[in-house]
Amino acid sequence: MKHNLAVTAALAAALSVGVVGPAFAGGKEKCYGIAKAGQNDCANLAGTHSCAGQSTVDNDPGEWKLVDAGTCKDLGGLTKEEAVKAYKG
Repeated sequence: MKHNLAVTAALAAALSVGVVGPAFAGGKEKCYGIAKAGQNDCANLAGTHSCAGQSTVDNDPGEWKLVDAGTCKDLGGLTKEEAVKAYKG
C-alpha cells in the first residue's frame, strides 16, 4: 500500500511541474534600465557580456531584469525598443 502511495505522489509531482512551469514563465518580461550593478539577468544590448551579474553601473538602459508581466513601466523601466533608442541615443 505504501508503494502505491509513493508512486501516485511521484506521478502527481511530475505532472504538476509540467503544468506550473510554463504558466510561470509566460508571466514574465524583460525590463531594461532597472538593473543595479551586478544584478542584470543576462546579456546586454551592447554585446559586451553575455552573462547574468556582469553589469557595471546602475540603471544602464542596455541591461535588463526579468520582471512580472505588466510591471516594467511601474518600476521605471523600458521595453527593448525603448532601450535600443536610449542606448543609441
